[in-house]
Amino acid sequence: MSTALGQEHIPDILDCLAQLSNDEVPTPPKLARAMLNLLPEEVWSNPAYKWLNPFCKSGVFLREIASRLLIGLAELEPDFDKRREHIFRNMLYGTSITEMTGVIARRSVYCSRDASGEHSVARFETVNGNIPFVKTSHTFGKDGDGSSCDVCGAPVDLERGIGRENYAYSFIHGTYPTEEMADMKFDVIVGNPPYQIDSAGNTRTRPVYQLFVEQAISMNPQYIVMIMPSRWFAGGLGMAKFRARMLKDRHMARLVDYRVEKDVFPGVNINGGVNYFLWDRNHDGPCSVSHVPPSRTVGASVSRYLDEFDVLVRQNEAVVILRKVLSRTEPNFESKVSSQKPFDFHTDFHGAGSEKGIIDPVLLHGARIKSWMPRSEIVKNPEWVDQWKVLLAAASDGNESFPAPIWDLAVGPFVAGPGEICSGSYLVVSPTDDALAAARTATYLRTRFVRFLVSIRKIAQHNQADRFAFVPDLPMDREWTDENLYERYGLTDEEIGFIESQVNELPVPTAAVDAKAGQ
Repeated sequence: MSTALGQEHIPDILDCLAQLSNDEVPTPPKLARAMLNLLPEEVWSNPAYKWLNPFCKSGVFLREIASRLLIGLAELEPDFDKRREHIFRNMLYGTSITEMTGVIARRSVYCSRDASGEHSVARFETVNGNIPFVKTSHTFGKDGDGSSCDVCGAPVDLERGIGRENYAYSFIHGTYPTEEMADMKFDVIVGNPPYQIDSAGNTRTRPVYQLFVEQAISMNPQYIVMIMPSRWFAGGLGMAKFRARMLKDRHMARLVDYRVEKDVFPGVNINGGVNYFLWDRNHDGPCSVSHVPPSRTVGASVSRYLDEFDVLVRQNEAVVILRKVLSRTEPNFESKVSSQKPFDFHTDFHGAGSEKGIIDPVLLHGARIKSWMPRSEIVKNPEWVDQWKVLLAAASDGNESFPAPIWDLAVGPFVAGPGEICSGSYLVVSPTDDALAAARTATYLRTRFVRFLVSIRKIAQHNQADRFAFVPDLPMDREWTDENLYERYGLTDEEIGFIESQVNELPVPTAAVDAKAGQ
């Protein structure tokens, strides 16, 4: 069997590449082909287009582009050798993210790590050809205090001297395209950018994929096709401005969202899933959105404006339900949920196993354990101590399982009475002097209806207050059930079925004390 390059077919080694690091996630060829399918057919027969992958890892995108161009340009240039020479020399460009990935990419694209060698499909004057690794440096201290890069937020300890990788990516640090390419206009920018900056000693990784997207858009090509984590839809560290910008961008023409990243990146953990998109300079209108549930095929596309809500609602079916809920213009539940660490203490107090010997003891609910501590230790929200309140785990399933529980099934929302507090493992919800209202609030939070509305905004594991912005703040003068909530918002059988396919039943947890609260 022959390929478009005129060579014998061999198994695709790029299907076997492992993840090199947290920021170097190779793109499987099948995924690269699906992403390129978003582009209109005419791009494959335009010999004037210049293609750029500014963050090459395996070279799969440029390789797949070359294969399609060799077919698409055959009518314009029947001579295979001339056609191949034009494509590789004048149409395909890229830069690698490390020296190693540069070698891999050139081997994939040119069939030789040495683009000037006799085995290269196009003989360049330099070893790198059109796929160099451009060494650059971070910028420390120009706009900040010097502890992190002003561009990408990398810690200063990543600059470890010559010979050590510093992950200062040339595309976002202003060194690629190089000065020699300053007048070159790229028509299509494609690829899979690095996702985060990670280093030893850091307690949090910093996302950087948004910087690559913004830089690509700033170059104003005809098309952009890129893949990135879906966490930006409704969260992500420092993503508020990027999210607002992307939701308002009418050039977003197509978006395909995978709920589970392993459906496209086997063996890789990217909490919240991934998405790829087509940005079209000439497009000015709604975006065609497709959502892929776990282990399923791409769902039907629906054209909609991405900024209808303040977050990107990933499921088209959820949009219809959300419109019905929000049409009643009821207050939302966000203000009823505490911040992280609802109580704080004078000392790092973990509690005692017994209340004996403790002056004015209060019961402390910790991570699946209970202990006792003196009331005098409490310095934050002391007025809540003697109220009834619902406790909700501060972190739980981030939509990795399906259908999603949303809350921790082993704990669930439960009522804590007067004289009880919690550690930072919980959030406090709706503190009140009314025991029955607290019990009804816990029941309300266990409904599929509420958990579904939370799931729309919960793309990672944290149950922070803004996840409740779509949940109506209803009066707790009755016990709310899924049945009467579905009826209140006029949901159809199909919409109810969709909700119940997304979140599973939540049994009453054994830890709950609702019965005590209701007496």
